[in-house]
Amino acid sequence: MQRLFLVSSSRVHGHGYLGHCEDDLRKFFVGIDRVLFIPWALQNHDAYTDKVAPRFAELGLQLEGIHRTADPLAAVRSAQALFIGGGNSFRLLDALYAHGVMPLIRERVRAGELRYMGSSAGTNMACPTLKTTNDMPIVQPPSFEALGLIRFQINPHFIDADPSSTHMGETREDRIREFHEMNATPVLGLREGAQLMIEGERIELRGLRGARLFQRGLDPVELAAGAVLDL
Repeated sequence: MQRLFLVSSSRVHGHGYLGHCEDDLRKFFVGIDRVLFIPWALQNHDAYTDKVAPRFAELGLQLEGIHRTADPLAAVRSAQALFIGGGNSFRLLDALYAHGVMPLIRERVRAGELRYMGSSAGTNMACPTLKTTNDMPIVQPPSFEALGLIRFQINPHFIDADPSSTHMGETREDRIREFHEMNATPVLGLREGAQLMIEGERIELRGLRGARLFQRGLDPVELAAGAVLDL
Protein backbone atom coordinates (compact mmCIF):
# COMPACT_ATOMS: atom_id res chain seq x y z
CA MET A 1 0.00 0.00 0.00
CA GLN A 2 1.62 3.21 -1.12
CA ARG A 3 1.82 6.11 1.35
CA LEU A 4 2.25 9.71 0.28
CA PHE A 5 2.17 13.05 2.07
CA LEU A 6 1.76 15.89 -0.42
CA VAL A 7 2.09 19.46 0.88
CA SER A 8 1.12 22.54 -1.10
CA SER A 9 3.87 24.69 0.42
CA SER A 10 6.53 24.25 3.08
CA ARG A 11 6.01 27.76 4.43
CA VAL A 12 2.71 29.37 5.44
CA HIS A 13 2.35 32.86 6.87
CA GLY A 14 2.54 32.79 10.67
CA HIS A 15 4.29 29.41 10.81
CA GLY A 16 7.86 28.18 10.64
CA TYR A 17 9.21 25.76 8.05
CA LEU A 18 6.64 22.92 7.78
CA GLY A 19 5.16 24.16 11.06
CA HIS A 20 1.60 24.29 9.74
CA CYS A 21 1.60 20.52 9.06
CA GLU A 22 3.80 19.27 11.90
CA ASP A 23 1.17 16.99 13.46
CA ASP A 24 0.52 15.23 10.15
CA LEU A 25 4.25 15.15 9.45
CA ARG A 26 4.90 13.29 12.69
CA LYS A 27 2.12 10.80 11.96
CA PHE A 28 3.38 10.18 8.45
CA PHE A 29 6.91 9.34 9.58
CA VAL A 30 5.99 7.08 12.53
CA GLY A 31 8.39 4.15 12.53
CA ILE A 32 10.91 5.98 10.33
CA ASP A 33 14.24 7.34 11.52
CA ARG A 34 15.98 8.25 8.23
CA VAL A 35 14.73 10.38 5.34
CA LEU A 36 16.43 10.76 1.96
CA PHE A 37 16.15 14.36 0.77
CA ILE A 38 16.17 15.41 -2.89
CA PRO A 39 17.15 19.11 -3.12
CA TRP A 40 17.43 19.27 -6.92
CA ALA A 41 14.66 21.87 -7.32
CA LEU A 42 17.08 24.56 -6.08
CA GLN A 43 20.55 25.39 -7.37
CA ASN A 44 22.47 25.23 -4.08
CA HIS A 45 21.92 21.68 -2.87
CA ASP A 46 24.14 21.96 0.20
CA ALA A 47 22.49 25.14 1.48
CA TYR A 48 19.03 23.66 0.90
CA THR A 49 19.87 20.44 2.75
CA ASP A 50 21.51 22.31 5.61
CA LYS A 51 18.34 24.39 6.01
CA VAL A 52 15.97 21.42 6.05
CA ALA A 53 18.02 18.95 8.12
CA PRO A 54 17.70 20.78 11.49
CA ARG A 55 13.92 20.91 11.12
CA PHE A 56 13.74 17.17 10.57
CA ALA A 57 16.16 16.62 13.46
CA GLU A 58 13.60 18.34 15.71
CA LEU A 59 11.19 15.59 14.67
CA GLY A 60 13.72 12.88 15.49
CA LEU A 61 14.53 12.23 11.82
CA GLN A 62 17.98 12.04 10.23
CA LEU A 63 17.95 13.76 6.84
CA GLU A 64 20.51 12.85 4.15
CA GLY A 65 20.88 14.81 0.91
CA ILE A 66 20.91 12.52 -2.10
CA HIS A 67 23.60 14.68 -3.72
CA ARG A 68 25.98 13.72 -0.91
CA THR A 69 25.68 9.99 -1.63
CA ALA A 70 28.11 8.12 -3.87
CA ASP A 71 25.30 6.42 -5.79
CA PRO A 72 21.83 8.05 -6.01
CA LEU A 73 20.21 4.82 -7.19
CA ALA A 74 21.64 2.88 -4.26
CA ALA A 75 20.46 5.65 -1.91
CA VAL A 76 16.90 5.39 -3.23
CA ARG A 77 17.05 1.60 -3.08
CA SER A 78 17.96 1.58 0.62
CA ALA A 79 15.84 4.56 1.76
CA GLN A 80 12.97 4.23 4.22
CA ALA A 81 11.34 7.50 3.20
CA LEU A 82 11.86 10.23 0.63
CA PHE A 83 11.29 13.98 0.82
CA ILE A 84 11.40 16.02 -2.39
CA GLY A 85 11.44 19.72 -1.60
CA GLY A 86 10.12 22.73 -3.46
CA GLY A 87 11.77 25.03 -5.94
CA ASN A 88 11.61 25.02 -9.73
CA SER A 89 9.66 22.02 -11.01
CA PHE A 90 11.32 22.00 -14.44
CA ARG A 91 14.81 21.91 -12.93
CA LEU A 92 13.70 19.19 -10.50
CA LEU A 93 12.15 16.94 -13.13
CA ASP A 94 15.15 17.40 -15.42
CA ALA A 95 17.48 16.28 -12.60
CA LEU A 96 15.31 13.27 -11.74
CA TYR A 97 15.62 12.14 -15.36
CA ALA A 98 19.34 12.92 -15.52
CA HIS A 99 20.12 10.83 -12.43
CA GLY A 100 17.93 7.95 -13.60
CA VAL A 101 16.06 7.56 -10.31
CA MET A 102 12.46 7.96 -11.49
CA PRO A 103 11.65 4.30 -12.30
CA LEU A 104 13.04 3.10 -8.97
CA ILE A 105 11.20 5.76 -6.95
CA ARG A 106 7.97 4.90 -8.75
CA GLU A 107 8.44 1.16 -8.22
CA ARG A 108 9.30 1.35 -4.52
CA VAL A 109 6.56 3.86 -3.63
CA ARG A 110 3.88 1.88 -5.47
CA ALA A 111 5.03 -1.30 -3.72
CA GLY A 112 4.68 0.37 -0.33
CA GLU A 113 8.41 0.06 0.34
CA LEU A 114 9.20 3.79 0.28
CA ARG A 115 7.18 6.60 1.85
CA TYR A 116 6.97 9.69 -0.33
CA MET A 117 6.70 13.26 0.92
CA GLY A 118 6.60 16.16 -1.50
CA SER A 119 6.28 19.88 -1.03
CA SER A 120 5.34 22.27 -3.85
CA ALA A 121 7.57 21.13 -6.75
CA GLY A 122 7.98 17.80 -4.97
CA THR A 123 4.20 17.50 -4.89
CA ASN A 124 4.08 18.22 -8.64
CA MET A 125 6.42 15.27 -9.18
CA ALA A 126 3.85 12.83 -7.76
CA CYS A 127 1.37 13.82 -10.49
CA PRO A 128 1.08 12.23 -13.94
CA THR A 129 2.73 15.26 -15.59
CA LEU A 130 4.38 18.61 -14.93
CA LYS A 131 1.63 20.49 -16.76
CA THR A 132 -0.06 22.18 -13.77
CA THR A 133 3.04 23.67 -12.13
CA ASN A 134 3.26 27.43 -11.58
CA ASP A 135 6.95 27.60 -12.48
CA MET A 136 8.83 29.03 -15.44
CA PRO A 137 10.53 26.52 -17.77
CA ILE A 138 14.11 27.53 -16.96
CA VAL A 139 15.33 24.18 -18.36
CA GLN A 140 13.74 21.65 -20.70
CA PRO A 141 13.29 18.15 -19.22
CA PRO A 142 13.31 15.19 -21.62
CA SER A 143 9.57 14.84 -21.00
CA PHE A 144 6.75 16.47 -19.04
CA GLU A 145 5.85 13.01 -17.70
CA ALA A 146 6.36 12.90 -13.93
CA LEU A 147 6.20 10.00 -11.45
CA GLY A 148 2.47 9.33 -11.84
CA LEU A 149 2.00 8.13 -8.27
CA ILE A 150 -1.48 9.65 -8.26
CA ARG A 151 -4.04 9.73 -11.08
CA PHE A 152 -4.83 13.46 -10.95
CA GLN A 153 -2.94 16.72 -11.28
CA ILE A 154 -2.24 19.17 -8.44
CA ASN A 155 -1.79 22.90 -8.68
CA PRO A 156 0.15 23.82 -5.52
CA HIS A 157 -0.08 27.32 -4.02
CA PHE A 158 -3.55 27.64 -5.53
CA ILE A 159 -4.80 31.24 -5.27
CA ASP A 160 -8.46 32.20 -5.54
CA ALA A 161 -9.40 35.06 -7.83
CA ASP A 162 -9.75 38.41 -6.03
CA PRO A 163 -12.87 40.19 -7.33
CA SER A 164 -11.55 43.52 -6.04
CA SER A 165 -8.22 43.24 -7.88
CA THR A 166 -7.45 45.42 -10.90
CA HIS A 167 -5.05 42.80 -12.30
CA MET A 168 -6.13 41.93 -15.85
CA GLY A 169 -4.05 38.78 -16.37
CA GLU A 170 -5.25 35.20 -16.15
CA THR A 171 -6.41 33.85 -12.82
CA ARG A 172 -5.31 30.43 -11.65
CA GLU A 173 -8.77 29.13 -12.59
CA ASP A 174 -8.32 30.52 -16.11
CA ARG A 175 -5.08 28.60 -16.51
CA ILE A 176 -6.60 25.36 -15.24
CA ARG A 177 -9.54 25.87 -17.63
CA GLU A 178 -6.99 26.17 -20.46
CA PHE A 179 -5.39 22.93 -19.29
CA HIS A 180 -8.78 21.21 -19.58
CA GLU A 181 -9.23 22.49 -23.12
CA MET A 182 -6.38 20.12 -24.04
CA ASN A 183 -6.37 17.52 -21.25
CA ALA A 184 -9.01 15.46 -19.42
CA THR A 185 -7.15 14.76 -16.14
CA PRO A 186 -8.79 16.27 -13.00
CA VAL A 187 -6.85 19.07 -11.28
CA LEU A 188 -6.86 19.75 -7.54
CA GLY A 189 -6.10 23.38 -6.68
CA LEU A 190 -4.30 22.91 -3.34
CA ARG A 191 -4.24 26.12 -1.33
CA GLU A 192 -1.26 27.06 0.82
CA GLY A 193 -1.64 25.44 4.22
CA ALA A 194 -3.37 22.38 2.75
CA GLN A 195 -1.97 18.90 2.28
CA LEU A 196 -3.01 15.41 1.18
CA MET A 197 -2.52 12.26 3.22
CA ILE A 198 -2.67 9.25 0.89
CA GLU A 199 -2.76 5.63 2.01
CA GLY A 200 -3.44 3.19 -0.79
CA GLU A 201 -6.58 4.42 -2.56
CA ARG A 202 -7.66 6.67 0.33
CA ILE A 203 -6.94 10.37 -0.24
CA GLU A 204 -7.72 12.75 2.63
CA LEU A 205 -7.50 16.53 2.41
CA ARG A 206 -5.99 17.95 5.58
CA GLY A 207 -4.50 21.18 6.88
CA LEU A 208 -5.47 24.77 7.51
CA ARG A 209 -7.27 25.46 4.24
CA GLY A 210 -9.26 23.54 1.68
CA ALA A 211 -8.89 22.91 -2.01
CA ARG A 212 -10.79 23.35 -5.25
CA LEU A 213 -11.41 20.45 -7.61
CA PHE A 214 -11.58 21.08 -11.34
CA GLN A 215 -12.93 18.46 -13.74
CA ARG A 216 -13.33 18.85 -17.46
CA GLY A 217 -16.86 19.89 -18.41
CA LEU A 218 -18.02 20.32 -14.79
CA ASP A 219 -18.28 23.25 -12.40
CA PRO A 220 -15.44 23.50 -9.85
CA VAL A 221 -16.13 21.84 -6.48
CA GLU A 222 -15.04 23.36 -3.17
CA LEU A 223 -13.49 20.89 -0.72
CA ALA A 224 -12.95 21.50 2.99
CA ALA A 225 -10.19 20.09 5.16
CA GLY A 226 -11.20 16.62 6.30
CA ALA A 227 -12.78 15.67 2.97
CA VAL A 228 -11.99 12.25 1.53
CA LEU A 229 -11.48 12.57 -2.22
CA ASP A 230 -12.88 10.13 -4.75
CA LEU A 231 -10.50 10.47 -7.68
